[in-house]
Amino acid sequence: MKIVIAPDSFKGSLTAIEVSDAIDAGIKSAVSTASTVKVPMADGGEGTVECLVNATGGKILKEKVVGPLGDEVEASYGILGDETTAVIEMAAASGLPLVPEEKRNPMITTTYGTGQLIKAALDHGCRKIIIGIGGSATNDGGAGMAQALGVKFTDDKGEEIGFGGAELKRIAKIDTTNLDKRIYTTEILVASDVKNPLCGPNGASAVYGPQKGATPQMVKELDEALAHFAEIIKRDLGKDVKDIPGAGAAGGLGAGLIAFLNAKLRPGIELVMESVGFEDIVKDASLVITGEGKIDRQTIYGKVPVGVAKVSKKYNIPVLAVAAVLEEEPEFFKSYGIDFVFEISPRMDMDAPKEEKFARIKKNIEKWILDVFLNENK
Repeated sequence: MKIVIAPDSFKGSLTAIEVSDAIDAGIKSAVSTASTVKVPMADGGEGTVECLVNATGGKILKEKVVGPLGDEVEASYGILGDETTAVIEMAAASGLPLVPEEKRNPMITTTYGTGQLIKAALDHGCRKIIIGIGGSATNDGGAGMAQALGVKFTDDKGEEIGFGGAELKRIAKIDTTNLDKRIYTTEILVASDVKNPLCGPNGASAVYGPQKGATPQMVKELDEALAHFAEIIKRDLGKDVKDIPGAGAAGGLGAGLIAFLNAKLRPGIELVMESVGFEDIVKDASLVITGEGKIDRQTIYGKVPVGVAKVSKKYNIPVLAVAAVLEEEPEFFKSYGIDFVFEISPRMDMDAPKEEKFARIKKNIEKWILDVFLNENK
């Protein structure tokens, strides 16, 4: 019996690799003859670099870059096993966790460091770059990212603008003459499930600005600044990014990546599964076990369990999902390809040491697997 183990991380608790190891240990304790294949997953957010590097035998590199507040931070990115594909989490360089809560202000935060990570990947010789854009601290439309790669934004006096979302309203001209030429021969894929346009009531500023520290007045100013930015992009680059679904992702970084790097936005879980060759791994499996920390109605919108189930069902493979917390009746997920959902530890202390959480998951998985197999053999 081949069992494929493909969970997401349990956010704030265990990484996808640690969850996979716990599930594997539980299976081996319950059914010693089972053959397991661990494929830790991610959906483009936290853990994507680790997931893809681990699955392809790649490596993680570190780079000193400009953080969201303009200070220096150390950010990691991955090189996959093929040595020509890089994977970047923009949050590593421009993410909200890098900004203390009392200093959060999307009027001044920048994606410059994300651009530096892209440049580092190009310097390494990569000609395919996967970028996960969740967890941003920014609202600059990707202008900082573009600046790091050579794009100039000047005001009506010919002076270059500074960092941050508020600076976008000063832009009078965009000059891409010095944009890193390697971009033109590089495939840029953006892992994002966000469908928000750049501007308006469902745009980057209105929907995500407040969690980054924006007041109602800031939201209004930032939205106007992004709208102005979109107009200049359309005039100078001939690209209309304002209403593209996903352009508002990561404070408009989605729009910037499309406008300046010709990036393609893809559902994160699809990109990850494609990169690790998940379909080839799973097609001859007898069982697939997936999961994430919380399984609820949001799970059906591009999350790992449903993405894994969709591919598994192409081969009529039963899919079981595990969660630390389940907030929906298991029957709800059957129409999305998940045959059974199991709540491992609804009262798990998320602040407990990882060893304790690992042991709890292993113990409950073992009990669950035993129950599953005992029921099958009745």
